[in-house]
Amino acid sequence: MTKRPIFASLLLLSSALVAPAALAQDASAEPAADAPPAADEAVADDTAAPEEEADVSIPGGADEEIVVTGRYTPNIVRATPEVVSSLSSADIARTGEGDISGSLQRVTGLSVVGGGFVYVRGLGDRYSLALLNGSPLPSPEPLKRVVPLDIFPTNVIDSTLVQKSFSVNFPGEFGGGVINLTTKATPRETFLTFSGGIGWDSETTNELGYTYYGSDTDWTGFDDGTRDVPPLLSAALKSGKPILAGADFSQDQLEAIQMELVNAETTLLQQNNHIPVNWSAGITGGTTIQLPDGELGIIATAGISNKWRTRDTLQQTSVNDDLSGDPQTSYNRVITDNRVVVNGLLGFGLELGDHKIRWTNLYIRDTLKQARLALGTDANQSDRDIMKQDTAWYERQLINTQLVGEFKFDRLKLDLRGAYANSQREAPYERGFTYVRTNQPGDPVGDKFVNDLGGNRGDATIAFSDLNEDLWSGGVDLSYELAPRITATVGYAYTDTHRISERRTFQFRASNLPIEVQQLRPDYLLSDATIQLYDISLLETSAQDGTAAFDAKLTTHAGYAQVQAELTAGVNVNAGVRYEEAKQTVVPIDLFGTGSSAIVETNLDNDYWLPGVTLTWEVAPDMQLRLNGSKTIARPQFRELVAQVYQDPESNRLFRGNPSLTDSELWNAEARYEWYFDKDQRLTVAGFYKSIDNPIETYTSISDSSVNSSYANAPKATLYGAELEVQKYLPLDTLSDSPFWQSRRLVLIGNYTYTKSEIKVGDGDTTVINGVVQNAENFFFDGAPLTGQSDHLVNFQIGLEDQDRLSQQTLLLTYASPRVTSRGPSGQPDLKEKPGIQLDFVARQGINLLNKEIELKFEARNLTGRKYQEVQTSGDNKIFFNRYKLGRTFSLSASIKF
Repeated sequence: MTKRPIFASLLLLSSALVAPAALAQDASAEPAADAPPAADEAVADDTAAPEEEADVSIPGGADEEIVVTGRYTPNIVRATPEVVSSLSSADIARTGEGDISGSLQRVTGLSVVGGGFVYVRGLGDRYSLALLNGSPLPSPEPLKRVVPLDIFPTNVIDSTLVQKSFSVNFPGEFGGGVINLTTKATPRETFLTFSGGIGWDSETTNELGYTYYGSDTDWTGFDDGTRDVPPLLSAALKSGKPILAGADFSQDQLEAIQMELVNAETTLLQQNNHIPVNWSAGITGGTTIQLPDGELGIIATAGISNKWRTRDTLQQTSVNDDLSGDPQTSYNRVITDNRVVVNGLLGFGLELGDHKIRWTNLYIRDTLKQARLALGTDANQSDRDIMKQDTAWYERQLINTQLVGEFKFDRLKLDLRGAYANSQREAPYERGFTYVRTNQPGDPVGDKFVNDLGGNRGDATIAFSDLNEDLWSGGVDLSYELAPRITATVGYAYTDTHRISERRTFQFRASNLPIEVQQLRPDYLLSDATIQLYDISLLETSAQDGTAAFDAKLTTHAGYAQVQAELTAGVNVNAGVRYEEAKQTVVPIDLFGTGSSAIVETNLDNDYWLPGVTLTWEVAPDMQLRLNGSKTIARPQFRELVAQVYQDPESNRLFRGNPSLTDSELWNAEARYEWYFDKDQRLTVAGFYKSIDNPIETYTSISDSSVNSSYANAPKATLYGAELEVQKYLPLDTLSDSPFWQSRRLVLIGNYTYTKSEIKVGDGDTTVINGVVQNAENFFFDGAPLTGQSDHLVNFQIGLEDQDRLSQQTLLLTYASPRVTSRGPSGQPDLKEKPGIQLDFVARQGINLLNKEIELKFEARNLTGRKYQEVQTSGDNKIFFNRYKLGRTFSLSASIKF
């Protein structure tokens, strides 16, 4: 008998690395007999057992038998030719997180900063790319072009793949990595699941907070029309004229506009001594219809969550370089958020032999109803106390539809993908009121808070803002197996993003209001009677805030070629080059036809050759070594390129763009060792290095007691570090003969990331701010870390789980060392956030009741009661930009499957 060993290609799942959508959309497909596991199986078991060999006897000639020796790798983490980390549906469920950003912070090297933006290896969200089923996503955030991942509930996400080494099939904006979210795929069997839960926050639930009425349907996340822009104001906004008293608008017209505004419902802040509990509900169902030549799968899910959060904050600023003396401003501000997230998913999957077509539709609406009350002081008004109250309503919405086709013809594979996504953000009736109290003897006001509407004692403002972004994307990949160990791929990708943003701001102005009127609460102060009796006027201040509106576009075309080959037994290479050209324009809209020279357009037209190569060497049957080198880029985000003022409701900070920003270029290198020492268990160690030309950094300034943040290109930066990850399971059947222990095991999962970054600034280095060349040393310190980068990230999970049925009890610990959030004002220390340690506990238990599967889940978050701190420090002097307690949260939920 003659044995002819045939080495199976290690280019398994190549389509997943060549066409991102192929990986995403095949999330529940069963592998063919001669194929590797599908994406969900691979991701679910990201700790593969050592490769297994199988001998298959095939009849040969009369006296000859051929033995085929095949080898397969049963998970994507090990099989892929790139450096990846993954979260399967089981991993996501174990963390118990309600949104995907919370789950991602458990991944090695990842951290979540401010509102769901994921940082990969210390690089900010601008250096990371989020995809949904392989297609790009628009952002509903005015400050960002990347989508915040906290808007994605975990009930619509099946798995997540994080690729940290660049491969040319992905977009060139790949500084830290790409995060590919895979939505739930069509099922293999019919099911229907109902779920619901309640939650408690120690700092919020049944405690003091503030809110306002709004509309009858606010609890659903949808306004009932109360906040619609009224007809007179709508017509005035479209007139092309600034809304103020003069030739274009009479006082009578301005009073009529004001009286049409919804008053008490959006103005009157109400104290609530018993903030409600958090709650959520959802339904998911799916089925498969058998066809003559294949099958059609259908899945649908819908959910809603309603959560409250109250923060009792201390917010300060200083104008002294060493932060000495009393703060310039100091406010104790209580902020109550009511956040409602509504989501829906509808997916179809058609399989006809080796061909697959997927159509996925996703809807997410994230609404924040916010009320703020502050009491404090301002050194510019040292003789008085200041009280500020604000009410706001922020609607964020994402609609996404994708069509993907995978067609296999023997050695040839064709992948097609197309998607349309729309994101919107509306913020109607952002109201703010300032009252002052002098406390001076002989002052007629005395110890009363007053608001004289625009004089020296208080003001009142209102703003309406709207953002709309459309994103069209498409791509095609053609792969051909040149030989059993060589696959070549060529592809083309296209994206077209168009964003329009507008923010109109107004002040209410009056003169010589009587003292008794100045003391009125906000809704009486701006009542119809007060407006008419005291000739209160409306003054548009949009032009004072910079550019009130902008029109932004980004169009990219990319072509790429890639080869995956086994150079010799156990040594594989994935190499390619991407050519990408992009035209990015940000055009401030001159709403009033003033022809102002302050309106500066941005036009970036760049093209790049971006190479990427990864070498994988199987040094032993259960060990492999990866080496990667690549060049990537990072582009300025739309909002960063326009000089329009925007207030971030999360930090209560003002931001203004810089039209002079340019692209950043990155050179990346990485090495990773992987040891799969037992089934479902692994040890990985990685080292990485990045050199960045013209990194975009945030800096801060103080003007008239207001904190303003903007953006500038630093000359250069470097980033390097190391990662360690261990996953180990210990069977517990040896502890006792009791049936309780026979199927249980101890779960130990831990990872640590060390990252060090430095900004390089030398004599003669410059940066450009709004067209003016300036000394870079005025904005950046040599050796300072990049914003958002923590030196140390630690994640650790220890738990018990039953291998035969659902029963899990898990402790999860997360630690992030201090990180810079913004450069300090000129001469001052940087602003640093101190995330600290967070300890969570999650328990999941499955039971069978009346032949129905029921899952119970209990969560306890932030058991250590850590605080949020964003602080400046100089010696013993401290300024707290933002400090508040993060409550301990407890929740109980259940789901029942039919």
